[in-house]
Amino acid sequence: MAKRYGGEFSPKGQRDGTPSREMVTAERITHANFAGRKPLRHGAKINMMFVLPLLTFLSAFFQPVAAMATDLAGAAALLLAAWLTRDGVRAEDAFNERVIARRPAIPRKIFGAGLTGIGVFLLVFGGQWNLIAGLLIGIIAAALHLFSFGLDPLQDKGLEGVDRHQTDRIARKIEEAERVLDEMTAAIKRARDREIEGRVARFEETVRAMFRQVEADPRDLTASRRYLGVYLQGARDATVQFADLYERNRDTSVRADYLAFLDDMETNFALRTQKMLTDDRASLDIEIEVLRERLNRENLRTEG
Repeated sequence: MAKRYGGEFSPKGQRDGTPSREMVTAERITHANFAGRKPLRHGAKINMMFVLPLLTFLSAFFQPVAAMATDLAGAAALLLAAWLTRDGVRAEDAFNERVIARRPAIPRKIFGAGLTGIGVFLLVFGGQWNLIAGLLIGIIAAALHLFSFGLDPLQDKGLEGVDRHQTDRIARKIEEAERVLDEMTAAIKRARDREIEGRVARFEETVRAMFRQVEADPRDLTASRRYLGVYLQGARDATVQFADLYERNRDTSVRADYLAFLDDMETNFALRTQKMLTDDRASLDIEIEVLRERLNRENLRTEG
């Protein structure tokens, strides 16, 4: 049986059972790129929603003008429905991950269902010129869309015992911070460096851990305000400047400085989040101790 050579000096060889430097680097990059990321729900179904309308474009041009225009309009409606549905699923996932969140301003999945029904109606009507059949099949298509993907979140989500003003403050602050992270992600893609993109993704997960802590205890918003504002915006600005500079000259020293900067930022955010957790635990211990002392005093009075 043939056996592939994997000696000491082969490109992907190993020495004494130790992985080669290339293999370790590739594994580190892979883990960094997918750290904290989850696959899109309904990904296969959404991809099919993008593919099927494209098939209509291939056959639409071999029909009379009226039928061609109707089919093209139907395919365009289905493509727009797929785009809205994909964004709606992403918005719902972001909504579900957060403890405090406002409902999406636009119910994208519901609009996607409506456009799916309109697109299917136009395709059926253009092929048969049968209004009743087109309406029935379009309604069925919209209903199946809602059955498959569900409705958008229609109510805000907050904490019990927290007033609406405080809930809105937290939701607004985290939404602003999320936009900063999105700008940071878009900027680092210009650098075209997979390892650095993975490091930025890992830093963003550390920042989102602070988001979850603030949502769990709104009292931490004051302590984290500087981190979610000034420091996070500074990280974004540094990322934009690095991407512009590194895109031009690929300077390794600039790359090393930026990675060191990310390490410092990630460490500081993680320490602040841990301190908030420690403070919460200390506050809980104090409350428990106060209650115990109060119960002991009441027991003494009863015995007297």
